[in-house]
Amino acid sequence: MSTQIHANLTEEQVTEISESLDEPEWLLETRLEALEALEGLEMPDVIRTPGRDWTNLASLDYEQLVDPLEWAQEKDRVDAADVDVLAWEDALDEHGDLIQEHFGSVVDPQRNYLTALSTALFSAGTVVYVPAGVVAEDVKIRTRMNSRSLFNYTLVIAEESSSVTILERQSTGEELDGNRYYSGVVEAVVGENAHVQYGTLQNLSAETYNYQVKRGHTGQYGRLNWIEGNVGTRMTKSSVETRLLGDSSESKIVGAFFGHEDQHIDIASRVWHEGAHTTADLVTRGVLNDEARSVYEGVQDVGRDAWDTNSYQRESTLMLSDESEADASPKLIINNHDTEASHSATVGQVDAEDLLYMTSRSIPEDVAVNMLVEGFFVPVLEEVEVDELRDDLEDLIAQRLRH
Repeated sequence: MSTQIHANLTEEQVTEISESLDEPEWLLETRLEALEALEGLEMPDVIRTPGRDWTNLASLDYEQLVDPLEWAQEKDRVDAADVDVLAWEDALDEHGDLIQEHFGSVVDPQRNYLTALSTALFSAGTVVYVPAGVVAEDVKIRTRMNSRSLFNYTLVIAEESSSVTILERQSTGEELDGNRYYSGVVEAVVGENAHVQYGTLQNLSAETYNYQVKRGHTGQYGRLNWIEGNVGTRMTKSSVETRLLGDSSESKIVGAFFGHEDQHIDIASRVWHEGAHTTADLVTRGVLNDEARSVYEGVQDVGRDAWDTNSYQRESTLMLSDESEADASPKLIINNHDTEASHSATVGQVDAEDLLYMTSRSIPEDVAVNMLVEGFFVPVLEEVEVDELRDDLEDLIAQRLRH
């Protein structure tokens, strides 16, 4: 393995984190097992071509980026009627059995090096518990990172016939010299006939390296929709995933990103169709300017028992400069002939004819480009059912266009 193991990570440090959160013994054991496993784990999968990794994670100096015992954040949690939105230590006290049942059941704590690192070191945790039959729309989680590194974990449990909309914002508060590292893991357990909509808007500082994985399991008739907007960071490696386990379950993954300067954005959308009569829709649009680079991988995996599957994928990237670069790798894996599926990916620049048409009507070129970019994002913004998230994302796009 090419990754240098943290010389400054010890069992004592991991134990100190766990004890500070008043965690039970089983959770400390899970953390220590993840710490022990680091030496044998690889970095997250990235797309490779001969002689080249499209995203280079192994060369980052994680020992310099990560201080295991120094974390600082401002965390705001806004709950809704009959829904528990709890800090980690409070959730362990009130719902310890539920957490023990579901922690690590969706995202394997040792799926790769960075996930295991997060499992061992996470200090910022939130549990969203939606009891059976409860319908809620206004759950909000706001995280402001005030330290060199921050490891965040969120567990969502939506019981039978419940419904919840969650909006998460990630930003940087206190300024620090040098680079930073943010890690976020989200596990979503969607019960029978339950509906979870989880939206994230990431606008971390330009000095931040960002690793995130969001993954959910759906029960019969369950529905899990992910919305992810990526604007900030120097490098982002994000994976959004759904396993459609229950018959007649559904998932939509909507993504939008806007990179500039030397940003590197690596986005993956993945869905596994395992139950019968399942439906998935993957929609991503991104814009790149300056020397920014994007990598997109979309995977639709249809299992042998996934009869009557419907699965669709669309990804488009718009480049505003000759120095920007975009790669896309959509994939279909079909093991059941009773499937309707399609995928597409496009990469291109601002249409010259559209630009000429607008400038010939006395619209300044920079204004015309901004209008075309805003119009480019419309199809994906229309998929965002959370008004507040859509408005915030539109504002961030407008701000980026003005700089």
